[in-house]
Amino acid sequence: MNKPIAGILNRAAPIALATALVALPLAAKAADAPQKASSKASATEAALPQVDDTVDPCQNFYQYACGPWIKANPIPSDQSRWGSFNALHERNQQILKAALEDIVAHPNADNERVGNFYAACMDEAGVDAKGAAPIQPLLDQVKALAGKEQLPALVAALHAAGVDVLFSFGAQTDFEDARQDIAVIDQGGLGLPNRDYYVREGAKFDGIRQAYVEHVSRTFQLLGDAPAVADAKAKTVMRIETDLAKASLSLADRNDPQKVNNKKPVGDLSTLAPGFAWADYFKAAGAPAFQTLNVTEPDFFKALQTILAGASVDDVKTYLSWHIAHAFSSRLSKPFVDERFSFYSKKLRGVEQNMPRWKRCVMETDDALGEDLGKYYVKTAFGAAQKAKMLTMVKNLKAAYSVDIDQLDWMSAETKKRAHEKLDAIADKIGYPDKWRDYSSVVTKKDDFVGNVERAATFETKRQLNKIGKPHDRSEWQMSPPTVNAYYDPTENDINFPAGILQPPFYFADADDAINYGAIGAVIGHEMTHGFDDQGRQYDKNGNLKDWWTPEDAKKFEARAQCVVDEYDGFVAIDDVHLNGKATLGENLADNGGHAIALKALMATLKGKAAKKDGRFTAEQKFFLGYAQVWCSNQRDDAKRDQAITDVHSLSEYRVNGVVSNNPEFAKAFNCKADAPMNRGAKACKVW
Repeated sequence: MNKPIAGILNRAAPIALATALVALPLAAKAADAPQKASSKASATEAALPQVDDTVDPCQNFYQYACGPWIKANPIPSDQSRWGSFNALHERNQQILKAALEDIVAHPNADNERVGNFYAACMDEAGVDAKGAAPIQPLLDQVKALAGKEQLPALVAALHAAGVDVLFSFGAQTDFEDARQDIAVIDQGGLGLPNRDYYVREGAKFDGIRQAYVEHVSRTFQLLGDAPAVADAKAKTVMRIETDLAKASLSLADRNDPQKVNNKKPVGDLSTLAPGFAWADYFKAAGAPAFQTLNVTEPDFFKALQTILAGASVDDVKTYLSWHIAHAFSSRLSKPFVDERFSFYSKKLRGVEQNMPRWKRCVMETDDALGEDLGKYYVKTAFGAAQKAKMLTMVKNLKAAYSVDIDQLDWMSAETKKRAHEKLDAIADKIGYPDKWRDYSSVVTKKDDFVGNVERAATFETKRQLNKIGKPHDRSEWQMSPPTVNAYYDPTENDINFPAGILQPPFYFADADDAINYGAIGAVIGHEMTHGFDDQGRQYDKNGNLKDWWTPEDAKKFEARAQCVVDEYDGFVAIDDVHLNGKATLGENLADNGGHAIALKALMATLKGKAAKKDGRFTAEQKFFLGYAQVWCSNQRDDAKRDQAITDVHSLSEYRVNGVVSNNPEFAKAFNCKADAPMNRGAKACKVW
C-alpha cells in the first residue's frame, strides 16, 4: 500500500506527462524571463497570463484568465491533457534527456548504472528483436504451476518483479505509532484503472469493458495463442478481475484512514483466506519476521478466498500470465507497445499517438532510479537561492495559517490549541533529499531493458520489505527531485516540494510577490491544509492516527466539509459523469484553504498596503491570476471521464472557479455583483 500522502496531483495517474514542446506564451516564455528581466516590473509582466477581455471574470474566471492560453495551446497528439504542469514537465524532461545523453556518451563509474538503463531503453531495434522473450522466464514459472499450493511462492516472485497480482504487500508507517514501520497487505490485481470501471453501469462503460476484453485477447495472441483460445482466456481474466473489483473499496472509502486501518495478528489472515499459505508467501517474499500487520480491507481477503477456491489452476495461470504481459508490454517489442497504447492511452484517455521513445525512456529511468537521475537535475535546475526563498515563503504561510486558526469563529479554544501545535510541528522538505538513495546493488546492462526494469523493481520491493519492524525514516522522499508535484505526508506531518515544481509558472525568481504567492504560495498552502483536511485532521502533530478534536468541533468541521462535497458533486466532468465530491474532498479543501491562506500571507507581506494597480492589475488581482495560470489546460473528453472516476483531484476548471467563488476577497478584487457565478456569497464554503 502506498504511504498515505496527499499531493497537488495524483501520483498514481500523473497528468504532468509532457510529450511535445509547443507554443507556451505563459510557461515557456516565463522560464527565461527571470534571467533576462531588467526589472521586477518587466519580470512580473512576463509572468502574468494574457486574459480574455471578452469574458467577465465574475462570470467565469477560469475562462477569463486561461482563455488565450487554452486557444494558443492545443493538446499535442500524444497527450490526453496539456497544461502548465505539462509545460514544466516538458522543460524538466529536456534537462534530463541532455544529462542522460551526456552520460551515455561519457560513461564512468559514477554514472554507468543510469546510463546503461537509459541506453537499454533507447535501443529500440534490440528490444524489437527480442519480442516477448524477455518475459518468457516469468511466463514459464506460471506454466510450471502444478497446484494452488505452489501459488504463494509464485505470487511472491511476481510481486518482486513488479507484477501486480491478487493483492499487494509491503511496509507502511504504523497509523497508531508513526515512529515505526509495519507490514501491510492491500487490495490489488486489477488491469483496468480502478474498481469503478468494472461496476459502473451504462453503455459507455459496457463499451470500455468489451474493449478491455478484446485488448487482453489480442495480447494473448501476441504471446502465441490462437484467437479462439485467446478470447476464452480474456473472458477468464475479466471474470476474476471483476470479482476482485467488486470486493475492493471505492476511491472515496480508501481516502478514509479509519477504513483502511485494520491492524491484526498475522495469523488472522489464515482465518480470512485459509486457502492461501500466507507463511509460505511471506517467506518467499523475503520479509523479516513480524507478528502483526495492517490488513487494509479484511472483506477483500475474504473474497479472495472465494475467488481462488472457485478458480481452476488453469484459470489462475491465465490470470497470472496476463498480468505479466500487462506489466511489461510497454517495454517489449513494438506490437506489444502499440497494443497497450491503443487501449490504455487511446481508448481510455483519447490520446492519438504514443510519445517519442526518448521521453518514455526518461520516465522509465526516473521511475526506476529516481534519486540517481535526480542528482543531475538538481545540479542544473535548482540552487541554494531557490531553496532559501521557498523557506521564507513557507515561514510566511505558516504565520498566516496561525492567524487564520486564531480567527476561526467555529472552533473552540481547546481544538485551536491542538491545531497550533500541529501547525508548528509541520516539517519542511525542499528540493531534494539530504542523503541520496543507494542504488549500488542494482545491476543494469545496455542490452537488457526488461531485465533492468525487473532488477530495479526487485531492489525497491526488497527495500520496502526491509522497513518492516524498523523505526520509520522521516528523511525519505516519496517523489524524485525532477517531479512536477508536491505532497503532504500525514504520518510524518511534513510538506515536500521537489525541485521540479519550484520553477515557472509556479515560481518566478524576479516577479513580484503577488504572482508568486498566487502560484507557489497557494501550492504551499495547499500542502499545509492537507494536514487539516478530512483525512489529515485525523492525525496528530506526531503523525499518529489520533483524535485531537472536541466532538463539537468535529461536527462543525464535518458540516462545513459537506458544503464542499455538495458544491463539487454538482460539477460536470463530461456528459453524465460528475465529479465525486466525497472522493475529491481532501484536495478541494486543500485548494480552497491553501488559496485563502496564501492570500493572507501576501497581504501580511505587503504589510496591509491598500490595493493599487501596478500596471493593469491590483496586487490582489495579480494574486488570483497567478493562481489561475497554474491550472490553465486543455483536456480530452475521455481523459476528463477517466480523471473523474480514478483521481482524487478535481478538473482544472473547477480547481479555479470552485475556489475563487468561495473567496469573498475575489469578489471584492474584481467588483463582482452579489448574484455573479464567481460570488457564492452566503452559499460560499469555508473551512480554513
